[in-house]
Amino acid sequence: MNEIKRVFLIVLDSCGIGDAPDAKDFGDDGANTIKSISKSKNFNIDTLRSMGYTNIDGLSFLGDGELKSKVARLSEKSKGKDTTIGHWEIAGVVSEKPLPTFPNGFPEIILKEFSEKTGRGVICNKTYSGTEVIKDFGEEHLKTGDLIVYTSADSVFQIAAHESIVPPEKLYEYCTIAREILKGEFGVGRVIARPFEAEYPFKRTANRHDFSIEPPKETMLDTLKNKGFDVIGVGKIHDIFAGKGLTEYVFTQNNQDGMNKTTEYQNKEFNGLCFVNLVDFDMVYGHRRDVDGYAEAVAEFDKWLRGFIKNMRTDDTLIITADHGCDPLYKGTDHTRECVPFVLYGENIEPENLGTINGFDYISKTVKENLIKE
Repeated sequence: MNEIKRVFLIVLDSCGIGDAPDAKDFGDDGANTIKSISKSKNFNIDTLRSMGYTNIDGLSFLGDGELKSKVARLSEKSKGKDTTIGHWEIAGVVSEKPLPTFPNGFPEIILKEFSEKTGRGVICNKTYSGTEVIKDFGEEHLKTGDLIVYTSADSVFQIAAHESIVPPEKLYEYCTIAREILKGEFGVGRVIARPFEAEYPFKRTANRHDFSIEPPKETMLDTLKNKGFDVIGVGKIHDIFAGKGLTEYVFTQNNQDGMNKTTEYQNKEFNGLCFVNLVDFDMVYGHRRDVDGYAEAVAEFDKWLRGFIKNMRTDDTLIITADHGCDPLYKGTDHTRECVPFVLYGENIEPENLGTINGFDYISKTVKENLIKE
């Protein structure tokens, strides 16, 4: 057995595998992201199936697959179903309380301070779809220069602005101001910059940037960094953890860019963790209820995965998981409370079906056990 030097942890954002035991408490009884997208003609998981993905509890409907990995179905301990809470638990931090949400908009005291510090007015302040909000308020924003502030079912404060009115770097500055204001009872998980461009009905650009609240305690990223390991974030990882615990990071434009950058790191020398988030499943397809697009994105990942595992070194380990669900055939447009897959693959890994495990933090434990030799 070779000593493991590199762990690649890839989060397929929102690719849940069926309602969690407590899904009913979240209004998500019966949600199943993977089952919904498997109905599309675009769906293909030949590589995942060959690794043993379909051996996970509840996934036998996807067909038989040879068990070449250690697999499990993980249920969430934390009281939430969003990206921040999910990733924090993956990294070992269980959240006993959900982050605050504002379904009726943000209180005037928050908007007043935000407006005073940015020097711009605020419009909207409602729960809204990100594509619809720029259609409904984009032209008013162009005329007035006021910032479009909106939220969702998640713990987010989102700021949309046309890049010709507010360049991305200025928008990021406004997000930093909002992040400093939104603390305590108003401490949302993420402040999100949502730049857009072109003419009505407008289109969002790839310059989104998230400003997350810091994790409340040390995560596995901090532990690994403190022990001298490389801790690399690809995609939203830097934003989700507010940069804490990382030794290196790179942002991505979309899934393909994220996969390309992961391949680049596979071809580099490092000793530690490469933590990857592929966001399009959630942002582009799940929330937009695009079943065929979601299925095609999974198929594209599966095709890329074939080459990735072929090029893995003997001292590499790969973990594939998710952070929540976003069932495109379920009611509404929000995240769904679902279990997530756990696939642990590598030359050093003994294939095994672990059944159902309570806690995404099993991943943190696994990463540390693979890298830290004490």
